[in-house]
Amino acid sequence: MAFQLAADLRAQVGESPVWDARRGVLWMVDILSRAVIRFDPADGATRRIPVPEVCGSLALCRSGALLVAQRASVIRLDPESGAIAPFAAMPGEPAHNRLNDGKVGPDGCYWVGSMDDRPEKGPTGILWRVRPDGVAERRRDGLVVSNGLAWSPDGRRIWHSDSRRAVLDIADFDPATGDTGEWRRVIQLDEATGRPDGAAMDAEGNYWSAGVSAGRINVIDAAGRILRHLPFPVPAPTMPCFAGPDRRTLFVTSLRAGKDEATLAAHPALGGLFRGDALGQGAPVTDFAD
Repeated sequence: MAFQLAADLRAQVGESPVWDARRGVLWMVDILSRAVIRFDPADGATRRIPVPEVCGSLALCRSGALLVAQRASVIRLDPESGAIAPFAAMPGEPAHNRLNDGKVGPDGCYWVGSMDDRPEKGPTGILWRVRPDGVAERRRDGLVVSNGLAWSPDGRRIWHSDSRRAVLDIADFDPATGDTGEWRRVIQLDEATGRPDGAAMDAEGNYWSAGVSAGRINVIDAAGRILRHLPFPVPAPTMPCFAGPDRRTLFVTSLRAGKDEATLAAHPALGGLFRGDALGQGAPVTDFAD
């Protein structure tokens, strides 16, 4: 097995790992527990910082602050003091939606998508671009569960998935303006190959997708070919992140919410943070341009 347990977090829905090179720590969220988590790989120490609402994802700012996606807004979090301030609101976001996966793009903006949070989900999700001045621009509609944001190493291509539909799309991207071209379908996945959850990009331009329904990480090229897949120790990986000084350590979050007692008994580390070494090298990731 390529992965080992790094931290037994028992997260309900662990998500959005982000490497903080200056502090040498990994940030992530536990969506349903309403917490931002700090993990130090040097000593394994963890710290939980409470936030007011469910938190779909986070972003690291150049200033060292964090942006955290709440239900229909983005807050600014001081990770040292825990102080919180409003930052951006999503105008017209349906009340039954909540914000989900997000990541900073090469344009220095925080791209974050929403999802229908009802049991019977419809295509009401929206992809937003949050600018450094706090304005949220609506960029894509008709999504069920917006997920899997990533950019090619040169910043000229954006990747985006809809987890519920199990599809992965690509569009051309202008890193200077944040403009996108027409979206085109890369691959249709399924339960067996792994519905695409969170993702990371490697230095060669391949997309590492958490196959949350299949217990594996899929490595997909721009032509939509699954180049390889890595079996995961627990059934529900949620998002990979390349970390460390050379971006050669792959951390992957997981979830335990919704799993039955038999599954939890068989996989007590569900909801943990896992680590894989020497699997690939990640592409550089931009910080929010505050």
